[in-house]
Amino acid sequence: MKILVTGGAGYIGSHCTRMLLDQGHDVVVIDNLSTGYRQAVDPRATMYELDIKNQKEVSRVLTTEHIEAVIHFAAYSLVGESMSDPIKYYDNNVYGTMCLLEAMIDANVKRIVFSSTAAVYGEHETMPITEAYEECPTNTYGATKLAMEEMMKWADIAHGVKYIALRYFNVAGAHRSGEIGEAHNPETHLIPLILQVPNGKRDFISIFGDDYDTPDGTCIRDYIDIEDLIDAHVLALDHLVNNNRSDYFNLGSGAGYSVKEMIEAARRVTNHPIPAKIGPRRAGDPARLIASSDKIIRELGWKRNYDTVESIIASAWTFHRNHREGYADE
Repeated sequence: MKILVTGGAGYIGSHCTRMLLDQGHDVVVIDNLSTGYRQAVDPRATMYELDIKNQKEVSRVLTTEHIEAVIHFAAYSLVGESMSDPIKYYDNNVYGTMCLLEAMIDANVKRIVFSSTAAVYGEHETMPITEAYEECPTNTYGATKLAMEEMMKWADIAHGVKYIALRYFNVAGAHRSGEIGEAHNPETHLIPLILQVPNGKRDFISIFGDDYDTPDGTCIRDYIDIEDLIDAHVLALDHLVNNNRSDYFNLGSGAGYSVKEMIEAARRVTNHPIPAKIGPRRAGDPARLIASSDKIIRELGWKRNYDTVESIIASAWTFHRNHREGYADE
């Protein structure tokens, strides 16, 4: 199958591109390189440096490359930034997806797997969160992703564009080869930030708030390995091809780990003390998010191959030791 991966130079998109190629698919990547890295794109893929908001050019790529399906990762994803600059997030995430869907309709491409987020659920008291929970985002990022889901629902009704939205929790880790991994500038994700300490790039790790209603006072999140996550995208695409039915699924481990627990796990993996200091809370951070992935396990046969946070951190540590300055090393 010939597949377009938007945001294919980013962290998740680059891993998806490599796995699809390894499975024999043809892959075309669109990325404006605002946050992604050309070095992360597998050379076997066809790469277009292009913004998805350029609807005319996206439509041309879909048509000339004979694209059969889209996997959509191109979006801004920083919770804190989304709260301080919400218009930027609506412009890129919502308007960008609108342009992509219009291009798909013009090119008669009727399948899309979409990177959504657990942030669509907001705060809930009872864990784990299932797909039956009410969507009530507490930050702009989650609100834009929910708007993207709604847009896809109506595009399906009006134009028959079938979609699967995958609601991630915290994605982490790296390809086991150590060749590609998570590299943002600036970095805001927990595991890469923790690993900057044993890598000699910072003196300590900051903990944003220790007064949450959790056992140790720090936020609890559900971590999923990047390679397990991409397996789910491939299964979702197969499901669209075989069943032609839109749906949405949670993706997570079903277990939650606090920030302090993740730091302690990184200490064990790296054999480094990793000093930590407490700072103020970040705007829009829920106290806990833990997923139930029962639906995707039951309906798509998804399973996790990397089920400990130590294995996730170890793969990330391999990448960051090989790429101390991220892709700037290359």
